[in-house]
Amino acid sequence: MLKILVNGAKGKMGQTAAAAVRADAELELAGQTDAGDDLAGVIKKSAAQIVVDFTHPSARMANVRAIINNGAQAVVGTTGFTEEDLKIIDAESKKLKRGVLIAPNFAIGAVLMMRFAAQAAKYMPSVEIVEYHHDHKADAPSGTAIKTAQLINETVGGTAPPVVESKEFLAERSQGAKLGNVRIHAVRLPGFVATQEVMLGAQGQRLILRHETINRESFMPGVLLACKKITGRVGLIYGLEQLL
Repeated sequence: MLKILVNGAKGKMGQTAAAAVRADAELELAGQTDAGDDLAGVIKKSAAQIVVDFTHPSARMANVRAIINNGAQAVVGTTGFTEEDLKIIDAESKKLKRGVLIAPNFAIGAVLMMRFAAQAAKYMPSVEIVEYHHDHKADAPSGTAIKTAQLINETVGGTAPPVVESKEFLAERSQGAKLGNVRIHAVRLPGFVATQEVMLGAQGQRLILRHETINRESFMPGVLLACKKITGRVGLIYGLEQLL
């Protein structure tokens, strides 16, 4: 039985993850930590093999280092990682012979949406992303939106920009941030958990791929799958699709 520690256990995602671990016959909830707790000490005391981390972007690097430096594998749903962060984590985890999974989204449907969007962009290369989250989310755009744009760019090699670059009349961009030519728009409103639309346009037609997260339980099959498959892995694994 794998011993799991949940970090960020007082948050909504952490509470949901702890409940999912308790309910799984192959996993044991070895401990729970949150901001202000001695994460390194609890890992050692509990002999946790895997730490599931759903915390704040500001603590992302410190938490990953605490996990791998104290003998555990990491399953991370915290967002806000930069390209440089990922390179550092990959190098440090390989040196320590630990595995770190960082998943922008643990919902299987969201992973499929990202893959389908990348395939569709080969044929409809004018693409924009709109992501909707609750108004307590600390970062924007979402890790899922960034990962989607990255997958599209990697698959297509470059999407089509608008024919006309509209003049902006506000200091901030009204047309969204850009990764390559993929524009990303972030909406923050009460009533959402996590929703994303990838809109692809061509002459006389639109294709819209939309994934809606109705509740946080939708992420749990992916979290549990990651816990079971991270054992024995070394280095950074970026994206749940790498384990599917």
